[in-house]
Amino acid sequence: MTENERFEELKRDYAELVIRSGVNIQKGQRLSISCPVECAEFGRLCAAAAYEAGCKEVLMRWTDDDLKRMKYLHAADEVFDSVDSWIVDYFTDLSEEGAAFLTIYAEDPAGLTDVDPQRIKRSQISSGKALKAYRKRISGSECQWCVCAVPSKAWAKAVFPELDDDEAVGRLWKEILAACRADSGNAVRKWKEHTDEIRKHVDIMNSYGFRTLRYRNSAGTDVTVDLPEGHYWGGGAESAANGVLFSPNIPTEEVFTLPVRNSVNGTLAATKPLCHNGTVIEGFSFRVKDGKITEIHAEKGEEVLKAAISVDEGASYFGEVALVPYDSPLSRSGVLFLNTLFDENASCHFAFGDAYPNIRGAEDMSEEELKERGVNSSMTHVDFMIGSSDLEITGITHDGEEIAVFRNGNFVF
Repeated sequence: MTENERFEELKRDYAELVIRSGVNIQKGQRLSISCPVECAEFGRLCAAAAYEAGCKEVLMRWTDDDLKRMKYLHAADEVFDSVDSWIVDYFTDLSEEGAAFLTIYAEDPAGLTDVDPQRIKRSQISSGKALKAYRKRISGSECQWCVCAVPSKAWAKAVFPELDDDEAVGRLWKEILAACRADSGNAVRKWKEHTDEIRKHVDIMNSYGFRTLRYRNSAGTDVTVDLPEGHYWGGGAESAANGVLFSPNIPTEEVFTLPVRNSVNGTLAATKPLCHNGTVIEGFSFRVKDGKITEIHAEKGEEVLKAAISVDEGASYFGEVALVPYDSPLSRSGVLFLNTLFDENASCHFAFGDAYPNIRGAEDMSEEELKERGVNSSMTHVDFMIGSSDLEITGITHDGEEIAVFRNGNFVF
């Protein structure tokens, strides 16, 4: 087998992983795929794998960074304040029927750098309101969904600027496949082994039932976080409402839960750049009081970050705390992917915005009951990285006992 033939085989194996373990498509179920036109080859591989698994119908939605940029720069101003009804119907009806959703991500990290951030913010607000029912089903895992990634030329060149176009794309493919346990065949089996390992840390964290977590490192993070009564940690794979096990993110290294909305206090300092809405935000930190971000400082992209936390009231509060060992494979690779799907799995992180409702019995609670339990609600959810080689996390039990969770950037247990 030639090197090229082997590479094509690995890509098919990766598509099989995304379909069988990511969305875990079921016989007779429909699948919506969002795919960049530049990555059409991989989109077709995923569609083929889905039909082979018994998918009823694959619905392909093509995206394009260049067209998105043109729209933000040149479209009539009023288009950013509404969403066409056919788009709302598409996502609402499919999620209501129990379809699965796959997003293939290959965004240019700096594709919208000089776009007016207010246009992006207004588009987010209108989309968030119009697609509220769909977003609720996704965040509550009522449907199977998965986000994966393949290289685009612009993304690869941003990560490996010293390489020519083809070399950069090839190198990024190599790093992606390695991160997803898809670089040597049998990806579905290896992914299962990986998620089983993550589950061990999930079980340990759940066994403690911590009341509070305290974070500290030399980068400037010094913060305490309360966890809701009845919270649980998740990670690796989870069950949809239909009982099907799926992996929302490929790759993943995290175990995560949610904070009490008004309980975060202190300073959070980012240790990696954040790529958000086509802009790279660097050297930023948040001051937080009673859960709310009160101050922002950023060396680059501050206006974009300010717009991001003001999309709605919940955007300036937090919806996720996630634990990732500093020596995770993605961290050890030494690659800054400029893509949150990958960089968040190289570092402990928080997310401002909407919370995944990791509270026992949440599926039977109203929005008001979830709010009373401290669950944050927002139309946005943005992860940012705060992990470091000297990060210390201490868990405090309901009895006041302090237990080391992280030391020197890694799990103690």
